[in-house]
Amino acid sequence: MIAVIVAGVGVMVAIAIAVGIIDNVHARSWREVAAERRREWEARQPEYHGVDDHDAESWDED
Repeated sequence: MIAVIVAGVGVMVAIAIAVGIIDNVHARSWREVAAERRREWEARQPEYHGVDDHDAESWDED
């Protein structure tokens, strides 16, 4: 019974190491994909309450 538990823990550790390595290898490409998706999402968003970039900093001058 103890051998089965030790084997199970060993398999979980091996899977965790494999997932960590695979994630590390693909992390840069996933960050690039996420950045591109964010740029596309930001381009589709309307201006906040109709304020354009030129007037965005002038709200506190009142």
